[in-house]
Amino acid sequence: MRSCTFSALVGAIFLTIFALVPVSASAARQAKPASTASADKDGKKPAAEENEKEKKPKEETSVTHHSVTVNGQRLDYTATAGTLLLKKENDEARAQVFYVAYTLDGVKDEDKRPVTFSFNGGPGSSSVWLHLGLLGPKRVDEPDGPTPPRPPYHLVDNQETLLGSTDLVFIDPVTTGYSRAVPENAKPKEFHGVKGDIQSVGDFIRLYLTRAERWASPKFLIGESYGTTRAAGLSGYLEERYGIYLNGIMLVSSVLDFQTIDFGNGNELPYVLFLPGYTATAWYHHRLPEDLQADRAKALKEAEEFASGEYRSALFEGRALSSEERSKVAKELARLTGLSETYVEQSDLRINDQRFFKELLRDEGKTVGRLDSRFVGRDTDSAGATPEYDPLLTAVMGAYTATLNDYVRRDLGFKSDLPYEILTGRVWPWDFSDYENRYLNVAGTLRDAMVHNPYLKVFVAAGYYDLGTPYYAAIYTFNHLRLPPELGDNLSMDLFDAGHMMYIHGPSRAKLRDDLQSFISGASGTQ
Repeated sequence: MRSCTFSALVGAIFLTIFALVPVSASAARQAKPASTASADKDGKKPAAEENEKEKKPKEETSVTHHSVTVNGQRLDYTATAGTLLLKKENDEARAQVFYVAYTLDGVKDEDKRPVTFSFNGGPGSSSVWLHLGLLGPKRVDEPDGPTPPRPPYHLVDNQETLLGSTDLVFIDPVTTGYSRAVPENAKPKEFHGVKGDIQSVGDFIRLYLTRAERWASPKFLIGESYGTTRAAGLSGYLEERYGIYLNGIMLVSSVLDFQTIDFGNGNELPYVLFLPGYTATAWYHHRLPEDLQADRAKALKEAEEFASGEYRSALFEGRALSSEERSKVAKELARLTGLSETYVEQSDLRINDQRFFKELLRDEGKTVGRLDSRFVGRDTDSAGATPEYDPLLTAVMGAYTATLNDYVRRDLGFKSDLPYEILTGRVWPWDFSDYENRYLNVAGTLRDAMVHNPYLKVFVAAGYYDLGTPYYAAIYTFNHLRLPPELGDNLSMDLFDAGHMMYIHGPSRAKLRDDLQSFISGASGTQ
């Protein structure tokens, strides 16, 4: 699920980061007494040697069989929960990657059956959100409105599962879920960065396709939030490293160009691109003037036109902006955000996301959410400049954590005493060194993959109330992808009446299911 800005993510979610320093294999050997005997008198290996063998990383798999009835149709399927070892070419294991795969039973021709690889973002998130929120045969039972479910939590049959259209493989990147680096052969930080993350997930996909004999199947990726960054990067890595050409990529709450969401000094772009999302949020909380409050579509249209026109020009002018024009812009900005003109003026016409979350409902003692601004929180007091927590994250964390841990062990039969890392800070600091002194931007990688493979299609889903990866920022990014005209139809987008996890809203989940089913059918050539 994921936070996607650099500072906000670390500050809001990961309060403390613990560094674990494993003992090297050579040091461990030196600490043990040497054994001169290779076997005892009965020909058995010494206990120390047997223990060493037991400690070596190995693949573990649980295979179970299930059925689910979706819209009156029974789907029989096989669930595989387990780990695959990513190895060096000298056969040394670098990491154990946990995954859950669902394959439909009774398929006569697997070459025509699509397979979709799914992951979330963070960085530091497991794949649980798309797994138990949207795609899998089971989902968390939660209310449609912006309120948390009541414990104890339960799973229900998922009427929106994509299992009828595609086999599903949920991947937990290294250090998330049950996935771990093998410390004797690889340091965890090797996987904790833009490049290492893409390579390890891509290596897993290659290995899975090989083991499952699915190279001939239509292939899809679906990622959410930073998972969309990973998916765009994978479009290039899979092609260049392994010759894997994809049929389609589905991007949920997309961020490919981090300049669009990072409120850094001198970067005016986010102020422009967040504005329509602020307007949608103010509309939802009844903070707009009467004429805008009466018609959300009208309000958003005005916000988009003002953001890309007069507001963008005013920010570009900077100190050269006349006092008369400044006053005019401040008045319109206040009208479209539900904030006071005084606050807008005091903010130098620049309202960053954290300030907006705190200010919009300050008079009610409430904050609005970053990942879904329909959700509200209550801080210790109303005087602060930034919220203390994200209300969506706290609302869903308990339900997804409890149900995943119960489901994997009880229903899928995979037993591990490791903590399942739903959303962890142990991957930080994330390595952005390949993008040093510039914003992370993988839009060009995706564009190149679409040009090299003109059959590759991309679908983008965005929520109006997502202020982590705002919908207007996604529109901006894809309007600047610079695709050749003949590939224009390979890109599609839909907007939803929800936030970052739009699938926790029942009507949006059903709409997204229809979009994804149609997309997979068209992109795989089965339509």
